[in-house]
Amino acid sequence: MSGEGSGGLALAEQALRHAEAAGGTQAEVLVMGGSSRLTRFANSQIHQNVSERNTTVSLRFVDGKRIGVVSTNRTDDGALRALAENAARIARLLPEQPDFTSLPGPGPMPRVTGAAATTTATASPEARAEGARAIIAAADERGVLAYGSFATSLEHVAVANSLGVRADEQRTLAQVIVVAMGPDGEAGYAESAAVDHTMIDAAALGREAADKAKSSRGAVTVDPGDYPVVLEEYAVVDLLDMLGYLGFSALAVQEERSFYEPGKRVGSDLVSIRDDATDPEGTPAAFDYEGVGKQPVTLVERGICRGIVYDSQTAGREGKPSTGHGLPAPNPYGPFPLNQFMDAGDTSREELTGSLDRGLLVTRFHYTNPVHPKLAMVTGMTRDGLFLVEDGRVVGPVRNLRFTQSYLAALAGVEAVGRERKLLRGFLGSVVVPAVRISAFTFTGATEH
Repeated sequence: MSGEGSGGLALAEQALRHAEAAGGTQAEVLVMGGSSRLTRFANSQIHQNVSERNTTVSLRFVDGKRIGVVSTNRTDDGALRALAENAARIARLLPEQPDFTSLPGPGPMPRVTGAAATTTATASPEARAEGARAIIAAADERGVLAYGSFATSLEHVAVANSLGVRADEQRTLAQVIVVAMGPDGEAGYAESAAVDHTMIDAAALGREAADKAKSSRGAVTVDPGDYPVVLEEYAVVDLLDMLGYLGFSALAVQEERSFYEPGKRVGSDLVSIRDDATDPEGTPAAFDYEGVGKQPVTLVERGICRGIVYDSQTAGREGKPSTGHGLPAPNPYGPFPLNQFMDAGDTSREELTGSLDRGLLVTRFHYTNPVHPKLAMVTGMTRDGLFLVEDGRVVGPVRNLRFTQSYLAALAGVEAVGRERKLLRGFLGSVVVPAVRISAFTFTGATEH
């Protein structure tokens, strides 16, 4: 990688030399630099356009089994020397980590295409404004107001460590979020992400959110209870994110708070989930934040638990290699599946709702939190579009409901999967998901909105 990416690796090596001079047993330097740009709109008007450029140098300094981590966004030589000295001082004051084995060494790196798009890296404020204008026009046509944002980012990631790891890559990402709102607070939602921002159809997102808001006028209250549901892609993202965090991280398994067991059935035969950073349909990346090559991992195959993701520390505890799922140190989350895919099915959007005698169509979830990790029990709210379906037809809007639901039970109840998928932003990474129909979902409370 040329340009700023190569500069990032040179910066990492410069900091690494200072760490070695400070007497580290091992050391790792992560450099994350680049730019992020954002255009926001509210009340159907653009009201903010911001841009940020920054470079962060993070040093993980190892002294035996003591580890100190320090970061800075100063990149002059004096600052990098001070970074190493501070990290060494902190490491020697901390208790030992008895299960620490080693930083990762060099290993195979997958060949990845499509991690960055020049169009996104050079996207202008005018380009984002054109997208916002198309969204606002769609909202105007339907008599609602548009709120949201259009973001583009370019990231340079470089990793160097004392064991010989050298990794360097450019990555881009664009995301458009739209919330349309009507005069009585009714709302609709749409979202999309892409490596190349020109692949996002802003006008279509505007129409989707505005149509949903318009259709949400006059929402009625339904009693809490168990309902068959169709979850749109925006809701399915939350299922995969939460399951990745609660169950498919090696740290969760090692701490005995995960539902995961090899060969355990957690979903219907229609559910297959994998993590694959090499797939160009997602947001590709060749390596993780420890410089380890990313490996595809099958998490669920036809409803059966197959694998989990590792970083170097969790892998070292079991004498295994990392799968390339490390996050930046210091990392309380452990490894995380940042590039999840759920396999598509063969059911059309119309067929997903067409077989519901009486159920709910859910746009997305909001403010979800785990209640019981080992059961993947989660509570949260519906938001921005909830509709009653009777005899296979959407008959009207419903006021938002609170749910308390095992996401494992939800996977087990999947009885149809959409044939189309969307690339969306997740909790920490990206997710490619279809819509799904689930036989029963437990709603425990009603709201006034």
